Amino acid sequence: MRILLIEDDADAAGFLARGLKEAGHVVDVARDGTSGADLAAVNEYDVLVVDRMLPGRDGLSIVEERRSTGDVTPILILSALGQVDDRVKGLRSGGDDYLAKPYAFSELLARVEALGRRQKPIQAETAYKVGDLELDRLSHTVMRAGQSIPLQPREFRLLEYLMQHAGQVVTRTMLLENVWDYHFDPQTNVIDVHVSRLRSKIDKGFERQLLHTVRGAGYVIRDDAR
Repeated sequence: MRILLIEDDADAAGFLARGLKEAGHVVDVARDGTSGADLAAVNEYDVLVVDRMLPGRDGLSIVEERRSTGDVTPILILSALGQVDDRVKGLRSGGDDYLAKPYAFSELLARVEALGRRQKPIQAETAYKVGDLELDRLSHTVMRAGQSIPLQPREFRLLEYLMQHAGQVVTRTMLLENVWDYHFDPQTNVIDVHVSRLRSKIDKGFERQLLHTVRGAGYVIRDDAR
């Protein structure tokens, strides 16, 4: 992958660039926010690694600028600010992942490569069916036994992800990362609330339950009809 690293600490930048290159990646390094923003604007990268506190321009302003131009390049934010509010702010600015300092290089590399894989196009299904439950991604509709089921956007995304993995146990971590775009546990019951609402809409009043809780593991959507 081609990676842009924006990091003002010379030792950290040198260490990260060397490690990423040894892992087989091409790395451009910017030592301040202004030059980093300029490189991000004129070159195509597979992943951006952006330190939050930079001379010239703050890292979050770079992230926000890339998103405002329609740039969807995955971005990993590095920061010494590791509190939940700090991470939430970084993710809401447009970051795809947030890694607090100090960190292990092996974890940074794994996160960067995971972001790169996510960016690669895959052949996606446009419709899913489990039993008599059907979801159409193109028309953004859900039907069960011929009956239309209106869902809120987050409920639709939750159901879509569950149906993509029909018959498989989906963990809370998987849902946080792929439905809420959180790469940490926000310590709330947001998943339980949404699953409960979704279950009441797709299962209540129907003969068979499709959405199941697997105690201690997560959730699974399946049709147990024989």
